[in-house]
Amino acid sequence: MSGPVRFGVLSTAKIADAIIGGAKQATAAEVVAVASRDGGRAQGWARERGVARAHGSYEDLLADGDVEAIYVPLPNSMHLPWSVRALEAGKHVLCEKPLSRRAADVEEAFAVAGRSQRLLMEGFMWRYHPATDTVRRLVDEGAIGRLRVVRAAFGFMLDPAADNVRWSAGLEGGAMMDVGCYCLSALRLFAGEPDRVSAELVEGGDGVDARMAGLLRFGGDVLGTFDCAFDVPRRAGLELVGETGTIVSLDPWHGGEPVVRVLREDAAEPEDVPVEAANPYSLELDDLARAVREGSEPRLGRADAVGQARTIEALYEAARTGSGTFLAR
Repeated sequence: MSGPVRFGVLSTAKIADAIIGGAKQATAAEVVAVASRDGGRAQGWARERGVARAHGSYEDLLADGDVEAIYVPLPNSMHLPWSVRALEAGKHVLCEKPLSRRAADVEEAFAVAGRSQRLLMEGFMWRYHPATDTVRRLVDEGAIGRLRVVRAAFGFMLDPAADNVRWSAGLEGGAMMDVGCYCLSALRLFAGEPDRVSAELVEGGDGVDARMAGLLRFGGDVLGTFDCAFDVPRRAGLELVGETGTIVSLDPWHGGEPVVRVLREDAAEPEDVPVEAANPYSLELDDLARAVREGSEPRLGRADAVGQARTIEALYEAARTGSGTFLAR
C-alpha cells in the first residue's frame, strides 16, 4: 500500500486538535475519520476541521476499513484498553501519553500488537522536536562533559473546582500522569533507566496527585530530579548539568519558542544554540507512518513505553510507602 497512512481519531478530546494540525503539515499521514459517542458532535467536529467521515461510536471507527491507524486521546484510564481494542481490530495505534501507569499492562499491550502484526506507539511528541535533538547532540558531543544531574519541571494552575478529568482518580488523573510523565521521559532519555526512585506527593481533586516531586538515581551516579503540579504558576524547563557546563532547554515540552542555552565553565557568556521551528506532532505522525509503510519500528517503541510505565509505577509506590523503591528489570 502506498500514499499517506490514514488515521482515525478516537474521540473529540481537545488534544486531538493538535494532531489535526500536525496532520496538515505531515507528509506521510492524514486524518480521514473521527469518532464520538455523540454522533452529532462527531459530525460537527469533522465538518469544522475538514475531516471526511464521522462515526457515532468508537466501535464504528474501529470497523472502518479505510482507516489504517488510530489515534487515542481519551482519558488516561481508557488509553490502554482502547489501544488494545484498536490493535485487535487490525489498526496501528498512536496512543496519547501516558499509555499506562502499570508496566505489566504495557507489556501485554505490546504482546497484542505483536500478535496482531500492528505497531503501537506512545505519543510523546516532545521527543520529535528539533530542540530535543539539539540537546541530545550537544550531550553526545561532550559539550558539558560527563553528565551529573538532570532536572525537569512541568506545572500549571488548574482550577481545583473544575470538572476536569485531570482531577479524577477513576480516570487516572493527576499531575504525574498529565505533565510529570514528560519530565520522566526526559530523565530517562538522557540518563537511561533508573535504578532507584523516591517521591513525595500532595493530594488534590478526589485523591490524585496535585503536586509531586521525585529523586531518581541512574547508572554512572547520575541523579535526576523532577517536579510537576496543578497548583503552581505555569513553569516548564529541562536542565542537564555536566562536569564542565550546563545545558538549559526552555519550553522543552511544547517547543513553541524553543531556546537551547549552553553555559560552560570556561566561557564568560552563555551560548544560545539555534533551533529550527517545527511541529512535533507532524514529525511524530510521519515517524509512525514511515514505520507502517516500511515495516520497520518507530522511534518510540516497546522498550521506551515499558520503561516509562515502570518508572511511573515505582514513583507512585515510593510516594505511597514513603520509602525509596528499587526497580527490577
